[in-house]
Amino acid sequence: MLHLGRPWDRIAVTDGKFGPNDCLVSEVRGEAPKSSGHSRLMSARFQDGPTELILHPYPKNSSAQRPDRIGFPVRPRGVKEHETPDDVQARELLRRMNEVLARVQELGEALEDPLHVWPRLRDAWERAENEDDPRMAEIVRQAQDVLPRLKALEPRIRRVLRRTRELTSLDRVQEMDRTSMRWLVRQPGRTIAERAGTSQRILATVRRENFDTPENRVLHAYSRLAFQVAREWLQEHPRGKYSRRYAQVEHFGRFCKTFAQMLADLDVSIADAGVVPNYVLMQDLSYNAIYEAWRRLLEEDKVLDDLWAWQAETWTDFSVLSVVLALSELEEAELVAQSPIVWRSEASLGRWFEQDRPIAVFWLKNTGRIVEVQSRPEAPGRMLALTRAHVSLRISDIERGGMPRRVAVWTPHTMARIDLSDAVERANERLVEIQPFGQTEILRNGLILTPSHGQFETCLSRGNRTRVDGIALEASGEGLRQGLDAIRAFARSEIYATAP
Repeated sequence: MLHLGRPWDRIAVTDGKFGPNDCLVSEVRGEAPKSSGHSRLMSARFQDGPTELILHPYPKNSSAQRPDRIGFPVRPRGVKEHETPDDVQARELLRRMNEVLARVQELGEALEDPLHVWPRLRDAWERAENEDDPRMAEIVRQAQDVLPRLKALEPRIRRVLRRTRELTSLDRVQEMDRTSMRWLVRQPGRTIAERAGTSQRILATVRRENFDTPENRVLHAYSRLAFQVAREWLQEHPRGKYSRRYAQVEHFGRFCKTFAQMLADLDVSIADAGVVPNYVLMQDLSYNAIYEAWRRLLEEDKVLDDLWAWQAETWTDFSVLSVVLALSELEEAELVAQSPIVWRSEASLGRWFEQDRPIAVFWLKNTGRIVEVQSRPEAPGRMLALTRAHVSLRISDIERGGMPRRVAVWTPHTMARIDLSDAVERANERLVEIQPFGQTEILRNGLILTPSHGQFETCLSRGNRTRVDGIALEASGEGLRQGLDAIRAFARSEIYATAP
């Protein structure tokens, strides 16, 4: 197994150990062991046998198993009062991951109108270019939907009357149990008044209001968790202070904090995550809404672990959608075919949707060319397999005929910013090396799409017959706008280039 820091590398990472500057990609001769916990990106068959390109997950904790992954940040949990530089870095990585997730999840909303998927997605991404409009999230939905339920519960929190034994004035005694009567007969005196002593009190059974019920424990647990999640979301979107969503989440977080303190003052304990719902939680509309919201927040925390581990796959999906949107905006481009996109209710290995190949086919009416966007091909050609790029464009000239051209699209994802100028140089060297194998297809150009980590950049490397463009972009704000502009410019230069 050859562990590669970059898909186009010729040599393995140092000592076979991945670091935060590396892509976690490996090339395996034969079939990769199924128990290694990897995701298969691409498989190909050469003369010396089959080869698989696989992706390893980012470690969920500091003790990652093989292959060795050293020095990777771990997903932050909760908001700390005093954060170390490593905590700040991890929180920033989580924020960027959530922005990428938001862009991909907007495809799910766009699929509600199958005839206008890409225009709807384009509109959503244009809104994301404005950082003053924070992303939609589960806590935003709950701030809109659950807050009225909480306010309705506040004046009518369920309580029970529980029996307890207390020294009670004789004129207020209503009930006595066996223990109380045993206490009374042990007191000195002949009459009840004499046994009550000078205080005229005896041990009796009284009923007191108690708020520590199973449904209120869930209410307390939800209020605390919702406050924490709201605070994290607000911390991720400091530039959205004047937006409607920010104000809603801020108000919701404050209300949940106050509500949790009120429940704590009433001596209500906190429910465990695996509590079995009782009749009230199942049948009372307000309590049931709180219970379901609590479960969604708990499940989201578990899902984030997997999304953190497989965010490189999510980045690939984001890159594919970026390329499709860029092609759809060409003046003469007409979408003539689109593979069915199956949206999942939960991500699997960082992927939210499944589609056949290619995901989209565009016809350039005036130019007479067909452009296909392909991702994770089942049977890649030899040239594409040698590039180790699992995304590509296939351009066919239906008027002139001849062999179709391919453009390799690499989507390297790392925890630290990569040197883009070095990346395009190395990738271009890879294209130069494989040119002797181009007997049945043409693959001379490539594109690198990688996270910018806050600094947008474009680079270009040219060879005698090859070219590789590099774009470092973001999933929101100015970095998204500049990145999409750069992808559009690349698409135009590549599609309208003179065929070799």
